[in-house]
Amino acid sequence: MSNFQRIPDSNEEKDKQLWEIAQKRASFKQHLITYLLINAFFWILWSINGAKHYGGGVPWPVWPMLGWGIGIASHYFGAYVYPKSNSVEREYEKLKNKQ
Repeated sequence: MSNFQRIPDSNEEKDKQLWEIAQKRASFKQHLITYLLINAFFWILWSINGAKHYGGGVPWPVWPMLGWGIGIASHYFGAYVYPKSNSVEREYEKLKNKQ
């Protein structure tokens, strides 16, 4: 079994669009899992090293969570809410209609 993914033929236009959406969603899920694991590690690290000296301010793991969370939200919208908005086929159709 090879690690290469099968790309649909050009004759399968609708399947090609579904393939692109499926790739975006799979990429988002991998990104989300990485986000959760790394941020869990940050919180564990903070609880082991910094929680003892916590003075009531904002714990430092909140900042990477917020920053990276913006990227996660953007990735989610691109994969689930507007999956076709950046598609090459859509741009091609716009150019074709202008002619």
